[in-house]
This record gives sequence, structure tokens and C-alpha cells, in this order.
Amino acid sequence: MNLYMGNCLTVSSASDVSKKRKALPIESLFKLPAPVPIWPPGEGFAGGAIDLGGGLEVCQISSFIKVWATFEGGPDNHGATFFEPSPVPEQFCMLGCYSQPNNKPLFGWVLAGKDNTNGPLSLGGALKKPIDYTLVWSSESLKIKQDKVGYFWLPTPPDGYKAVGHVITNSPEKPSLDKIRCVRSDLTDSCEADSWIWGPDDKEANPNGFNVYSLQPNDRGAGAPAVSVGTFVAQNNNNNNGGDAAAAAASSSLPLACLKNISSNLSSMPNLAQVDALVQSYSPWVYLHPDEQYLPSSVSWFFQNGALLYQQGEESKPVNIDPTGSNLPQGGSNDGAYWLDLPLDAKAKETVKKGDLQDSMTYMHIKPILGATFTDIAVWIFYPFNGPAKAKVEFINISLGKIGQHVGDWEHVTLRVSNFNGELMSVFFSEHSSGTWMKASELEFQNGGGNHVVCYASLHGHAFYPKPGLVLQGSGGIGLRNDTAKSKMVLDTGARYLVVAAEYLGSAVVEPPWLNYCREWGPKISYDLATEIKEIEKLLPGKLKSAFEKLVKSLPNEVLREEGPTGPKMKKNWNGDEV
Repeated sequence: MNLYMGNCLTVSSASDVSKKRKALPIESLFKLPAPVPIWPPGEGFAGGAIDLGGGLEVCQISSFIKVWATFEGGPDNHGATFFEPSPVPEQFCMLGCYSQPNNKPLFGWVLAGKDNTNGPLSLGGALKKPIDYTLVWSSESLKIKQDKVGYFWLPTPPDGYKAVGHVITNSPEKPSLDKIRCVRSDLTDSCEADSWIWGPDDKEANPNGFNVYSLQPNDRGAGAPAVSVGTFVAQNNNNNNGGDAAAAAASSSLPLACLKNISSNLSSMPNLAQVDALVQSYSPWVYLHPDEQYLPSSVSWFFQNGALLYQQGEESKPVNIDPTGSNLPQGGSNDGAYWLDLPLDAKAKETVKKGDLQDSMTYMHIKPILGATFTDIAVWIFYPFNGPAKAKVEFINISLGKIGQHVGDWEHVTLRVSNFNGELMSVFFSEHSSGTWMKASELEFQNGGGNHVVCYASLHGHAFYPKPGLVLQGSGGIGLRNDTAKSKMVLDTGARYLVVAAEYLGSAVVEPPWLNYCREWGPKISYDLATEIKEIEKLLPGKLKSAFEKLVKSLPNEVLREEGPTGPKMKKNWNGDEV
């Protein structure tokens, strides 16, 4: 039985605040460009519901009835809308309401819960009704554009239970105790505020006002059992945490919890046939800049075309590398004992630096996330060489010379897929030492390419961005240039790929030897940063010299590094969540 509910929105005509009001983005429903396919057979992946153990089963609902909307405040001063999940499948119960800002098309979900406990248990049932409600806040006295008056209620859980979501009403009467369910404490985990959804003030949260934030589990690593419910937390000035999501996230006393998967069963994860179907459905198309000189390649191409392994103390005796990396040192740590470099021959060196787009391959790491309710597909791309960085200093564009150059460059984009239905929910774009999560509703998709996401790789630095153009990493018109644009050079990441790791599948996936090489993929490049800066400053008017120095000092280590990076498995996001 497939319990997934697709996006839909029910709104009565009486709730329209004004027929003359300009339509808001949230009033349109986002759907992927192409239908979600029927997935190959498997165990529990895309089965509609997931057993979290302890008698708790959950399903994902993304069809809603609007309860209350405001038309100002929040991101872009567009307001926000608050919903109840509906319809809730038979035997399942609402765990909390959903909300999102009005500046984006409607695209979201919440979980509903089903109590599968049979007979008397010492722990009690998985779900129980609240014993009361507390009114957190209402918009009664607020002079803002709103369709009705909104009331935010916090369920009071019975002893041994926790609330995981709010109830929203447009009436001052307390909701029915049968409206929502609280969850047994051992089936919950701690959570933190994430992004700002709404507050009466425009543009940013007011530390002395009322604010609504989305929620996420505190621990979101690949092995972490915490499960996101998709609900939100409402905070007023009596329990504010500094007025922004970062400060709220530091709070250890949020009134809501998230769920926890206490089952050791990972049957909700996709098998290899299903992984292949996911890759064929969603794999990104990466557009390289038309001026890009340093293209990606496969790892085996890099090795076969003359890349060398060096050992400390034996620098005069570099060795060729087997195409699979079988003669690379395995395990250990990045202790500087070994490193890779380009071929010694000058012509071969230049050839390898440029890569080979036709021979490129992508490398997939498949891992459970958010208590195995989602699957992350990390798509890794290898470039033999990272080119020099460029900066914009007000009206002057300058090359940073050797700054930013290094041998070996690993970049990635991560697809997050719902294990309830196999739908693509969001994508992470790695950008130097950080990155950005984007919901599927905010993405560009390849024309005529179904549900394939479009990514843009920045010139020379290869950082990923969801839209073309210039992203200036800095402020005041001074910063590192990240230029992206469409060109005829495009990489279909699903055309030639290899699943290099999927730990939950055990021996079904054999990791290539190069994946467990823990040292750097390039040598330490010797150059004097101060000298490089002085050479560049010769091109700048006097008043811009100090601004440029300040810019260089603010650049992330990934840009300033003089040595090659470590491989994918050494990155924090390998076992953890993306930043």
C-alpha cells in the first residue's frame, strides 16, 4: 500500500484576503518536470511507510489544507502560510503542522505516525494524545496583512512522551485533544532550529519578537538515528535565542523533539538496481565555463597518463600508479609521508593538467541519512588540476597568479531522495569549503532531460552553483570571482559512473583501492604568498591595495592551500551531513 501523498493544496474562497492581491509563489504547487518512475523491485524502498521500531510506523504527507496565512513579514517580506497535512491515511495520526515562507512555490512534507504496538507493553504505546495545550502566540493584536487570526498551540505531552510539532488554528478555542499525537520519549531525539520561516518583522528575525523556524535533528550523520518530522518550532520573546536560526539552534531547551529510528533494519534503503534507477532519473548535468582549461577526468585516466606517487625521503624515486590505485598506501592518516603529482615530462604534465572530459567518470557514495528515511547520493568528480583564482577589486578584475593552483581537485554535489517514495527533495552544491542546500523547487532542470538537475562549475575553481553568473565571495564589490556559464562542455554525471561506496549494502559494493588512500592528491607547491600579493598589488591603485590584502586574508584555506586535497573519504561529509 503506497501511503505517500503528493503535493496538493485546498483553499476555500472565504480565506482570500483580497482578490486584487498579487499571486504569491506559494500559491503554485511545485512538481518535478517528469513523473517519478516506478522503481525496480526491492525490500522497503519507496514503499510509502517506514517502520522506525518500538511500534512506530511513519508515512510522509505533502498534501495540505491551509489554516492561516500572513502576507507580510518573513523572507522577502512575503509572509508565510501554515498548513495541516490532509488527508491523513487511515490509522495514521497527525504529528504536527507544516509551514513555509510565501516566497517559494509550495513544496514540503510532514510525517504522520501510526501506533503498531500490540498488547500491553511496559513502555506504553508509541503514540498518545496530549493532555492539554498551551497557547504560544496569536496574531490577534498584530497589525499585519493576514487572511484570519492565527493561533499557535504547543501540545502538553503525557509523562514519558514528547511533542514533535505544533497545532495551528484560526480559532481561539483550544484544539481537540484528538487532533495530534505525542511520541514516546525513547522514540524521539533532540533537534535544533534551522532556517527562519517567518516573523512579523521583514527581512530578518527580531530577537525581541515572535519567530518560526524549521527544525532539523542535532545529529545528522550517516549512522545517526534521528529522523526529521518536517514540522517547525514557534518561539516568542519569552524564549528567544538571539533572534536568528544560528542562535536558536544552540538552544538545548526547544519545546519540540524529532523522531528516532531505533530499528536496526535498513530495508528502507535502495538496493543497487534502485540506486541505478535513481541515478538515471536525477543525475546532474554539470556545465563547465566556456573558458575552462582544466577539465575533469576519471581517476584511472589520471593514473594511466603518468601521475606519480612520491614518498617522503625517496623524492628522487617516484613510482607510477596502477590504474585502480592498488599500489597506493592504504589507510593511515594524512601524515605527509606520501603525495601524488603530475608527470615529470613537461608535455605530459600539461596534457594531464587539462584533463579529459570524454574519459571522465563520476563516483557515487550512497548513504542513509536522517535515520534512513532519506538516501544521500554524493556525486564526486575528479579534476587533475585546479586553476588559478581570480578576484574582483571594485572595477578591476585580476588573476591571483599562483594563488589557488593545486594538483588534484575533488568536488561533489549531493542528491537527497525520500525513501518513502523515491522523490528528489533537495540538492547540496559544494562551494569551496562550504556549500548550499537547495530544495528541488528552487532548482534548474535540464531541458528535455526529465528530472536531471543542472549544476554550474565555476571557472578554474570548480565550485558548484545552482545558477549561472558571477558569485562574488567577499563584500563591498571586492571578492573572489566564481564565474559560471553554460557552454558546449557539459558532463552528464550519470553517463559513466561507479558506485564506490555504500556501506549499508555490505560486500555488494567493493571500494576501489584509491578510495582508501588517505594522503594528498597533489604536492605542496612552493610559493611565497606575500610575494604573490605584492606582484598583484602593482596592478592596483593605491586605495585598493589594502582592500585587496584584506580580501586575500579572508579567503578560505581551500583557495589558499598550496597542496593537493585529500580524497572523498577523508572529508567530514563522508560520514556526516553536508555543512
